[in-house]
Amino acid sequence: MLFYLPRLFVYHVEHSEKAQFVEVVQIQEYKLYHYIGHPALWATVLSGAMMLILNPAIFQSGIWMHAKITVALLLVVYSYSLEYYRKQLANGACKKSGKFFRAYNEVPTLLAILIVTFVILKSTPIIFSLAMIGLFGFISYMIMRK
Repeated sequence: MLFYLPRLFVYHVEHSEKAQFVEVVQIQEYKLYHYIGHPALWATVLSGAMMLILNPAIFQSGIWMHAKITVALLLVVYSYSLEYYRKQLANGACKKSGKFFRAYNEVPTLLAILIVTFVILKSTPIIFSLAMIGLFGFISYMIMRK
């Protein structure tokens, strides 16, 4: 859902003059978020919380866990922002472009790379994190520039 819903937003915005197409895309957007994405979000949050409750020693394993949790919370915020944009698109109030949603679609990729890096390296490589943020900032800039 985190990767596909923004792509549907691109289709929605770029084909807004085709009413039947937009109607189908709106149904897909709603079902993807409410039937797949939102339940998966809560299943993930609850299972992660249970892991931390059952094994609180994980918090003493280093700053990498705190960084991972912070980035995971950013993914939760991103997920809710997708619902915000979905509602705006459904009401015809969204003024964002297809380019914006193409760039916005890169956010979960960046966050996932950071989470995996923190878990594998068991450290918080600040230089790597800043380099990845810079790289994805450049990619987003290039997408928006076209």
